[in-house]
Amino acid sequence: MPIPTVTKTNAARLLSAAGISYELVPYEVDENNLAADHVAASLGEDLDQVFKTLVLRGDRSGLFVCVMPGSLEVDLKVAARISGNKSCEMLPLKELLPSTGYIRGGCSPIGMKKPLPTFIHESALLYPFIFVSAGIRGLQLKIAPQDLIDYIGASLYPL
Repeated sequence: MPIPTVTKTNAARLLSAAGISYELVPYEVDENNLAADHVAASLGEDLDQVFKTLVLRGDRSGLFVCVMPGSLEVDLKVAARISGNKSCEMLPLKELLPSTGYIRGGCSPIGMKKPLPTFIHESALLYPFIFVSAGIRGLQLKIAPQDLIDYIGASLYPL
């Protein structure tokens, strides 16, 4: 599949309107491999700087978001604890689009249908910039982690 033409996504428009600096970085999509390691390899970037956006449902709080390095898997016990829940689970795929406005492989922490509590892995601050989905498959946002944290009102969390 060819690299998509770079067009401003809703997430990019929101950042522009807020005066936040970012860069749109296209990559080649493999529909059979939407994993962060493929995205990082396509970008030629460190897997630890390519962050994935995961939507979870807590037993008390409802939906929340974890933004974490592509090299890590979400620990559901840690996710539950940081979000004030006793337990949580990944949001079923069929609920992702209606709940967030985004599809798997193109879920951005910016510009969801409604703001959700968001937790960003603390390792983001180790880097001058990180990559997160721009809201469509094949396009990443390169952004300073503190700018992202401040804009979406995210909390940092440790492993």
